[in-house]
Order: sequence, then structure tokens, then C-alpha cells
Amino acid sequence: MIDMRRQDLVRALPMARRFARALSGDQPAGDRLVAAAIPELLAEASSDTPARQALYAHIIARYRDNATVAEGTLGFDQRVLLLLTGLEELTLPTAAAILDIPVETAELEIAKARTGLRSVAETSVLIIEDEPVIAMDIQDLVEQCGHNVVGIAQTEAEAVALAEEHKPGLILADINLGHGNDGMQAVGRIMKTHRAPVIFVTAYPERLLTGAAEEPPFVITKPFEPMMLAITTYQAVTGGIPTI
Repeated sequence: MIDMRRQDLVRALPMARRFARALSGDQPAGDRLVAAAIPELLAEASSDTPARQALYAHIIARYRDNATVAEGTLGFDQRVLLLLTGLEELTLPTAAAILDIPVETAELEIAKARTGLRSVAETSVLIIEDEPVIAMDIQDLVEQCGHNVVGIAQTEAEAVALAEEHKPGLILADINLGHGNDGMQAVGRIMKTHRAPVIFVTAYPERLLTGAAEEPPFVITKPFEPMMLAITTYQAVTGGIPTI
């Protein structure tokens, strides 16, 4: 039973790391949450709760103890519900179970959260994407979220130049730009002179969840739903759920 539990936890790790980083807005903080949760779960008696759900519940409980939400922003449970259903694509009943709240309460809270998304975070956005049609779709979604797109770059050189000119408050970057260009390298060059939160939009999320020293806190997978982008941009712009 213990070996099976361990195997289930190992399979859930990439998703849990993505969730914890988006929750905290920081790679090291998110990975510390996951690292602390693993031994706690392994030490528990056998449970019928799926490993992934149990792992999320431990991460949330540990983070909640030190989290505070500024006045006028979304509440803790509202953000968590958005992340669980939008980013992690769990059902609302499953998300409610993880938070240990009634489904009816979760329905009310997530409705309030979705209404409040547009009004609480707005910034300028640079899109790095070499496919024109996809770039236009992303631009439309970003603008629907209430943000202003300052430029679309198809190459590393264009991305660096646009970032230097506009100093965006958020960068949305694909990884594979084609023709020898790399979105990760473009972001790395930009970060040398301009700091901004980054969301990687990719069909290959495994490239960004390898345990390397430097990994982004925000990763969404193509194809994605508009709500997923809205939630992730909100978390990136506001820095996750603030901690004391």
C-alpha cells in the first residue's frame, strides 16, 4: 500500500508543483510546499483520497496558515478554487472536497471570483508567439481579461526589442518559436534588463517541469480555455496569494 501510495504521489508531482508555484507566485516557495507535503502524506495511514487530491489539500493547508489577502482582491478560497478548476482542470466538487467546503459554497465563491477577475488586475502584456493566428487568439483573450497588449514578437530579437521599448508588466511566451528561436532564451535575455512576471504558454509543459534550478512559476498548456488564461494572468500580475 505504501509503495502504491508513493508511486501515485510521484505521478502527481509535476501537477502539484505547477499548482503550488501558481498558488504562491514563486518557484522556490512552491517547491518548498510540495517538499513539505510529501513526507506528511507518506506518514499518514492509508486513505481513500486520491494522491493528487491529498497532495493539493496538504499544500493548501500549509500555505493557508501564512497567507493573507489584501483588501479589494479575491479571497483565499476564491483564488484556490479558480486555480484548481481552471489551471488544474479539476471538477468543482473535487475542488470543494480538497478545500473541505460544501459544493454549494464553492459554487457561490467561484462565481464571485470569476466576476471579480477583470476588475482587480490590469497590466501591459508582451506576447511572444511565432504563429500569427495563435498570437491573435491570445491577444484577444488577453484583452478580454482587461489587459493591454503592447506588442507581439515572433523572434527572440523582436521580443527583446519590444520589451526594451515598452517595459511590459507581463510576458506571455511560447517556448518553440521555430527557425532556431527559443522563447525561453528570449525571456532570459529580457530578464537581464527588465523584470516582469512570465507565463509560458506551451504544448510541451514537461520541458519546464524538470527539477532544474530555474523554472517558471506559471505554465499553461496549449490548447487552453479562456478562463485558464484569465486565472493565470491574474496570479502572475498579483504575485500569487501574498504571504505575511
